[in-house]
Amino acid sequence: MSQMLALVILTLILFIGDLVAVRTKAWVPSIFVCAVLFLLGYWTFFPQDIVALAGVPPVVAVMVMYLLITNMGTLLSLKELKNQWKTIVIAISGILGIIAILMTIGTLLFGFETMIVAIPPLVGGVVSSLIMSEAANAAGLTTLSVFAIVIYVIQGFAGYPITSIVLKKEGKRLLKLYRNGQLERKESYQGAKEEVAATVEAGAVRWKMPEKYNTDFYKFFKLALVSYLAYLASTALAPVVNVSPFILCLLFGVIASSIGFLEKQVLQKANGFGFALLALMLFIFDGLNKATPSMMLEILYPLIGTIIIGIIGMYIFSFIAGKILKMSKDMAFAVSLTALYGFPADYIITNEVINSLTEDEKEREVLTSHMLPPMLVGGFITVTIVSVILAGTFVSFL
Repeated sequence: MSQMLALVILTLILFIGDLVAVRTKAWVPSIFVCAVLFLLGYWTFFPQDIVALAGVPPVVAVMVMYLLITNMGTLLSLKELKNQWKTIVIAISGILGIIAILMTIGTLLFGFETMIVAIPPLVGGVVSSLIMSEAANAAGLTTLSVFAIVIYVIQGFAGYPITSIVLKKEGKRLLKLYRNGQLERKESYQGAKEEVAATVEAGAVRWKMPEKYNTDFYKFFKLALVSYLAYLASTALAPVVNVSPFILCLLFGVIASSIGFLEKQVLQKANGFGFALLALMLFIFDGLNKATPSMMLEILYPLIGTIIIGIIGMYIFSFIAGKILKMSKDMAFAVSLTALYGFPADYIITNEVINSLTEDEKEREVLTSHMLPPMLVGGFITVTIVSVILAGTFVSFL
């Protein structure tokens, strides 16, 4: 298969995902459709390295992850993170629910070692799944090594449609309140916008390049520089504490935006966001080449059982936390569900749902102010931070 044919096939799949999402008004998320098509492709005629063949090898995917996560940091001001403390508590509560129910009921049904391997990938991303897979393989648990990868690959199949459903319910509730004059755009959202604008203006003398030199490449340079500083900080901290450079990319993105060094959504302004997102999406779906039919059949029962039981525990704990913190049960559950996929799925699904609910720009802005910040923060907390900490802790039990 030629490089350009591979690229045509993969971009067609992403387009079909978007097409189905638009036609079904986000009831069937594009990511779910794409995942199914990739799986079918790998089981039939796809080369196992089709993503790398198309021009997105792992090294390119890692590069765009650095840029995208740092760019996402520019969306969240320090004020916004402080305002989202309830979201952080609820996201962690959902993870505690998964741990509690899987370490009790799950252990009785599937065994202690299976649950130890399953939990970090279930509440995280590729990093935690690889950590647990390698640890299981080193312990001689070959089947569980495969299980760690497959549960990461499959978990979104449950998370995408459930998230779409609960976000639609939440969006309809918010729209009804707004149309009745009982809801306005969140002040924290507008405040975050104004705060970023103010800090950029305040830092203009210090950082601003004359407009004729403020090219796309200059924006890329600043974004890459901040990402590199996050990498250096992670390397410097390694002897003391193992901190993922991606966690620091998010933090450094927030700081760089707050002091005016990076513009808000700098990757979009550099005209690179679409391509970066394309590369990252292909990298995520590339993980499906591990899930062969024989592997799926072998671990089907513990796979489905673990996900169902884990989601039940997540719902119970997020419902309780939401009640205590006065957040609607649908929004609290949606925030917890970000653990099953993280960024960029949380961003994509939320926007798909908002766009499907209304065509009025002001209504979309109100929905975005109430729904997108907690979904982004929830995804960062669960997938980027907590899951890696869990994986580093759980490997000692194998």
